Amino acid sequence: MNKILFVGQTPPPFGGQAIMQQVTLEGKYKKIRFVHVRMNFSKEMDEVGKFRLRKVFHLIYIICQIIFMRICHSPKVLYFPPAGPNRIPMYRDIVILCCTRWLFEKTIFHFHAGGISELYRQLNPFTQLLFRFAYFKPDLAIQLSDLNPPDGSFLQAKKSVIIPYGIKDNYPEYNNENGIISKPPTILFVGVIRESKGVLVLLDACRQIKESGLLFRLQLMGHFESVEFQDCVETFIKLHDLNDMVQFMGVCVEEKKWEVYQSADLFCFPTFFESETFGVVIIEAMQFMLPVISTYWRGIPSVVQEGTTGILVPVKNSEALAVAIEQFLQDSELRKKMGDAGRVLFLKKFTLEDYYHNIEISILSIIQ
Repeated sequence: MNKILFVGQTPPPFGGQAIMQQVTLEGKYKKIRFVHVRMNFSKEMDEVGKFRLRKVFHLIYIICQIIFMRICHSPKVLYFPPAGPNRIPMYRDIVILCCTRWLFEKTIFHFHAGGISELYRQLNPFTQLLFRFAYFKPDLAIQLSDLNPPDGSFLQAKKSVIIPYGIKDNYPEYNNENGIISKPPTILFVGVIRESKGVLVLLDACRQIKESGLLFRLQLMGHFESVEFQDCVETFIKLHDLNDMVQFMGVCVEEKKWEVYQSADLFCFPTFFESETFGVVIIEAMQFMLPVISTYWRGIPSVVQEGTTGILVPVKNSEALAVAIEQFLQDSELRKKMGDAGRVLFLKKFTLEDYYHNIEISILSIIQ
């Protein structure tokens, strides 16, 4: 059995990247076994990417844990998820990797976040030197889509592969085809409630739809990025009299989460988040037969088939988003047609079994 030291954040908090690292870690593999060092830099989503003094002490702890696990369990391969285009997590990565990467025979970078390569040219020469020492020439780079920033290529990875996410199929357990269709139709958003996830764009689209006279309900599932942004959102809702149409669900997990998906009619994810690579919430929606409206952003067009499983709109364009939403609100048959197609695509490309298989064969390809 080939041991791999897996260094990464797992929930909580319940962000898509942390969830998928937990999924990866829990896989039933035949020839590899992960040994885990858990990153726990952020306890809540509003701490992600921000400096906290306690994170410095946790950084030292992580480095010590990696060294301890390398000595005690003898894994020869380091699995590490690089940060996105955010300087503070990048500095964290540089410190960890410079202190520990040399202990391992092989290094795997799994780009759950995308865009670390975009920071390089903004750095001073000394930091660029440290960046190269920490990040350059991994043995394997795993990316989620060929539409994401070419981080693996930029870092001169010896081998790069594309492995889309796969998740457990929860639909059969929560399917309720005989349930009452919601009136009015429910639009669902799932993710961190922050500006770059397109939340204000979505609310402005809802303002336009309300003015057109169409009935709907918007549910937002997730944690606010900050109190300041929560105030901004609540002010917008009050100003445009959307209180009766918008419902905040908070963070939902397990049964509650899947029940919310099951009761929705349409999934909307107008993201332009700088670290976005895939949008695992999109395939969660597809498994529940929800048609998807999202954006032409990073790897999302490799997940949503425009005109077949959903509609893609330009980023930050609330007018185009409103038109797309209205199209689905007015046509229940279109919702069903694209929702059914999304379920078929999910079963074809995004199952958990395929994901685990692709992860294992890719890792074995560099160690056997």
